[in-house]
Amino acid sequence: MESTQSQPGQAVAEGAGPGTGGTVAEEFAVASVPLCVDLDGTLVKSDTLLDTVIVLARQSPRWLLQFPQWMAQGKAAFKRKVSSLAAIDVTHLPYNQPLLGYLRQQHAAGREIYLATGADTLLAERVAAHVGIFAGVFASDGSVNLTGHNKLAVFQQRFPAGFCYIGNARPDVPLLTHCVDPMVANPDFALRAGLRSAGMVPVRTFRDSPAKWKAWLHAIRLHQWAKNTLIFLPVLLAHVRAAGPWAAAFLAFLSFGLTASATYIVNDLLDLEADRHHERKRRRPFASGDLSPIAGAATVAVFLCLAVALALLLPGVLKVLSPQLALAQPWGFLEWLGVYAISTTAYSLRLKRMVLVDVIVLSGLYTIRLLAGGAATGSAVSPWLAAFSIFFFLSLAFVKRFSELESRRLHHSDAASIAIKGRGYRISDLEQLRSFGTATGCASVVIFALYVQNEVAKSLYQHYMRLWLLFPVLLLWLFRLWFLASRGELHDDPVVYAITDKRSLLLGAVVVAIVLSAL
Repeated sequence: MESTQSQPGQAVAEGAGPGTGGTVAEEFAVASVPLCVDLDGTLVKSDTLLDTVIVLARQSPRWLLQFPQWMAQGKAAFKRKVSSLAAIDVTHLPYNQPLLGYLRQQHAAGREIYLATGADTLLAERVAAHVGIFAGVFASDGSVNLTGHNKLAVFQQRFPAGFCYIGNARPDVPLLTHCVDPMVANPDFALRAGLRSAGMVPVRTFRDSPAKWKAWLHAIRLHQWAKNTLIFLPVLLAHVRAAGPWAAAFLAFLSFGLTASATYIVNDLLDLEADRHHERKRRRPFASGDLSPIAGAATVAVFLCLAVALALLLPGVLKVLSPQLALAQPWGFLEWLGVYAISTTAYSLRLKRMVLVDVIVLSGLYTIRLLAGGAATGSAVSPWLAAFSIFFFLSLAFVKRFSELESRRLHHSDAASIAIKGRGYRISDLEQLRSFGTATGCASVVIFALYVQNEVAKSLYQHYMRLWLLFPVLLLWLFRLWFLASRGELHDDPVVYAITDKRSLLLGAVVVAIVLSAL
């Protein structure tokens, strides 16, 4: 390897280029030209500097206070400092597979390939060693930032007879306009505009990313908004029919949904490195490099502002539609929204790595939704509902952890003591989690039995004895959930299971029918 003092969806490869046609002489001429490939956004779909910053912030948040001082020394110096303090796992980076396949093909044909990147040498050398096809590395060295014209100057000096280049962003326009057979990988809008202005058409385009709207739908986890329907439960169980509380509940639902999506994005950004080691989670938009962490951070800010605006609007809407039901504590919902946001942030930063604490927090987040719904609509949350929800959702939290461990066990049957990356659990904890989860699930059903015989239920339901029909339905759903988890057939998120499983939806319809018949 050589290092200069300079710095450096559906997968498809489009366009014509070397190795795709032409005479043997033409192909030999092109193959004799050195091929230089960019790293960030090109060979790797993500930005390795941002990835490293996230890992550093996760490991030692105190270093964030030093960022202004390091950036004042220049971008190259900043990259060197960050790369020296934190090292991302280059073996699990989201490589552009069509491009990587093409590079391996060219390498096998004997072509010289160089990694040319604005990333620091400390990182670039590790990537090159892992990929194993590069004849040399051009990267930033702590003093010179190897991007744009700086990179072009190095190429013109090193390859006076010409070079090929593959890039992805606007700073690559000078290199692409001065190279032989320009190629691009997942080109951004600015690069496409720059090439059009220069009258250039790339000979090859290596695409390895889904449509942006699909990636964003995945990132905000719209299906997880199903959890927020718990906000409607207090007003529903109180048998309220006035328009004001229902309108307030709808605004609360939207506010909670935006907050939840924002916290999911924060969680994905903080878990970026751990997710890349997970068989399924590595396909999440930020871990896979399909979305930029900067865009994610901006979305978090926008969503939180919208959520607070809806929370502030809520008391006024309730008062206008139902003046007689004006809230005694107008900002109660906003307070619970703040508790939820703080709790989920603490969970993402620290609590999710604390054994048992994590599942208790997860179950508590469900109960917070109930309390927030009561505060938004002025409907009291009964102690019975609160107690039931704590044990019921605690069982769901346990089954979530259990299914993650069981999935790991099925893929590593000889690794009983291996811990899940980013968690505090080991595969050897499976039986203990199973006992905790099934016990808390049964406890929730017992609490419901006590409620049915209570005077509160008798006053709300004319045919309250029919509520006993709910017991076999609840037990069937809980036991089936754990049965599937024990077989390794359960998606590790029980909410996704509940809203996609046909039998679960059928049982849900049965529950609604029973409750309606009891009124």
